[in-house]
Amino acid sequence: MEIDTGSTAWVIVAAALVLLMTPGLSLFYGGMTRAKGVLNMMMMSFVSIIVVTVLWVLYGYSLAFDESGNSFLNNIIGGLDNLGLAGLHETATADDGSGIPSLVFSAFQLTFAIITVALISGAIADRAKFGAWVVFAALWATLVYFPVAHWVWGGGWLGSLGIMDFAGGTVVHINAGAAALALALVVGKRYGWRKEPMRPHNLPLVLLGAALLWFGWFGFNAGSELGVDMTTALAFMNTQIATAIAAGGWIVVEKLRDGHSTSLGVASGAVAGLVAITPSCAFVDSLGAAIIGLLAGVICAYAVGLKYKLGYDDSLDVVGVHLVGGLIGSVALGFVAAYPLEGQSAGLFYGGGVSQLGLQVLGPVVVMVYSFVVAWILGKIIDKVMGFRISEEAEITGIDITTHAETGYDLGTIHASGVATSNGPVTLPAAQPSEKKVDA
Repeated sequence: MEIDTGSTAWVIVAAALVLLMTPGLSLFYGGMTRAKGVLNMMMMSFVSIIVVTVLWVLYGYSLAFDESGNSFLNNIIGGLDNLGLAGLHETATADDGSGIPSLVFSAFQLTFAIITVALISGAIADRAKFGAWVVFAALWATLVYFPVAHWVWGGGWLGSLGIMDFAGGTVVHINAGAAALALALVVGKRYGWRKEPMRPHNLPLVLLGAALLWFGWFGFNAGSELGVDMTTALAFMNTQIATAIAAGGWIVVEKLRDGHSTSLGVASGAVAGLVAITPSCAFVDSLGAAIIGLLAGVICAYAVGLKYKLGYDDSLDVVGVHLVGGLIGSVALGFVAAYPLEGQSAGLFYGGGVSQLGLQVLGPVVVMVYSFVVAWILGKIIDKVMGFRISEEAEITGIDITTHAETGYDLGTIHASGVATSNGPVTLPAAQPSEKKVDA
């Protein structure tokens, strides 16, 4: 069929928006770390772009979306006909009626794979070897993300059963959140965890990152319709509704619980709302979106504290926001889905039966267990072979300087020995060591 130029233009823009989300994530995560780890945190996101792009071109797209394989195995993994993106240079996608060039669809889906891998990194901030992260990212994308994307979106078994996941609640957020929990357990707690303050070092950076994520998420959700129609409008509006209400819900919880609302809270609440509405944005009405947003904002505000009760160090709350938020949005569809597709059912509150609710529990649980187990095994193997964690000395000194030979903030001019003035250079007294330990 001929190329639909309008749909193609929109999906290209949507792909660019989703790609922008990964640098946005690096700012969001980077601001949440301590100052001595901001560059490493951002580098983990940027290297995810490199690694996943290379793998996607070589075999990732084929494994996720090629349906030409063995009929039995094709329920689990795609075929091999599109290795190296072979065959994607024709005019439009085959038999789907979208009129979008196959390369555009592949580029759009690539951006989803990239940010899914990058999301995991927040759980192991400040303490993971950069090389070990690169190896893990490549292996996890190959063994987990590509197959799971095929299960749900590429003609695999979960999609065939009728699971609802419009833009990635199961494929992206539950998948990444479960892997993040596994890696946090493998790598272990940061030195000084719960004994030293480990507060975000740059909250304006966090807010900027959250704003970019919010902006890019419209491409994430509305772009998944692969065209411009009423479903696109529904996904767009529901994304805004759920995100705003989740951000508000989070800071209300903070006010009632702690006596004050925080900038970190409003940023985290917004991201929780974005996560929760991702699987459901095109399947619910405005009331359903509001309910999902409220649940995400309130529940995730409490869920981020589970790490202190259960004793795992999820540095940047990937589990509490992405795993829990993804579960909320996916399971809620079993109750509030109003616009099911063919082969799916409405939610319980909209006249449907329990079958769809069962699927909305089955899919997330299967993906969660699979991702956790494989990530844990990969983490253990990498740890045995090359070590996953930097040394205690390097961690205390700061991973930026010990791993990348850089620092996020060059403050040397403030402590310069000479300062030029109109009357010539003035020598400043040497700085005296402070007895007070400053957390970096």
